Amino acid sequence: MTAENKSLKQRQYNSYLARYQTELLLVGILAVLFLFFGNTSPVFFQLDTLMKLLKQASIYGIIAIGMVFVITSSGIDISVGSVVGLSGVIVAMGMVNGVPIPIAILLAIASSALVGLFNGILVYDANVPPFIATLGSLTIVRNLILLITGAKTISDLPKVFTNFAADSLLGIPYLFLSWAAFVCIGLFIAKKTVFGRNMYAYGSNKEAARLSGIRVRSVVYGVYIFCSSVCGVAGILLASRLGNGVPNAGTGYELDAIAAAVVGGASLDGGEGSVIGAVLGAMIMATLRQGGTLLGINSFIMEIIIGSLIVIAVVLDKVRKKRN
Repeated sequence: MTAENKSLKQRQYNSYLARYQTELLLVGILAVLFLFFGNTSPVFFQLDTLMKLLKQASIYGIIAIGMVFVITSSGIDISVGSVVGLSGVIVAMGMVNGVPIPIAILLAIASSALVGLFNGILVYDANVPPFIATLGSLTIVRNLILLITGAKTISDLPKVFTNFAADSLLGIPYLFLSWAAFVCIGLFIAKKTVFGRNMYAYGSNKEAARLSGIRVRSVVYGVYIFCSSVCGVAGILLASRLGNGVPNAGTGYELDAIAAAVVGGASLDGGEGSVIGAVLGAMIMATLRQGGTLLGINSFIMEIIIGSLIVIAVVLDKVRKKRN
């Protein structure tokens, strides 16, 4: 091999490391967490514990995929937890009232997409800041759930529905397989479609995106509808896992979704975000929670740790951008 070829391969290797340095760092952090909890808890590496971890991460992970799209477009969506709850109770109410399961699922996803459309209208057409717009949606949707359910849990769901979250294929939980499917969908949209390229362009520079002819309304509507739709799917899966339609399901999930996306490398300034990073971020969040539960760590302390991770990730992103 000539010196020129060696130099080319070295440059390609360095470029690869620079491109995926965030993902590689997250893999390292996840490995450290696994080693730590594995050594401090005798049951962490037991099959049942790992299956619970995968199931928990799957719900967070699906929501995080939607969140990373919104954050990449320089937005934020704190209504995701309420959308999860709305989808769960709608699919449950449909099934207990005799609606076929596929139709109930479609109704739940459609209602979730409508929340996303509402958020998009507020952000783009009404020019409401994303935080305020989705804060309003969070409050409206959560109280709508309590209104239509009377704040009561919806039970007696069909076994074929509730068994889905508990079953597996070749030892792999269906919840994890569902997450993997959405990871593939998210990667395809972000990397292989015009919408994905426009999303990054809009998040990087809104005015430049407008001047270049990008249909900004479509981007804004699209990211919020996509986020709410995948949250609707997460709500359906959560209802299956809980075995009930729970009015307060999804409460606080917006924190985990934002944490997973931001820790995964998404910039709150927009223009940067990674589906794989969000996946790894969700795994880190789920591992922290699972490990903390096994070690008997106070839940309030875990929330402090997760909140601190968000702050640290944002600060590091700001420092990196100043250096560049």
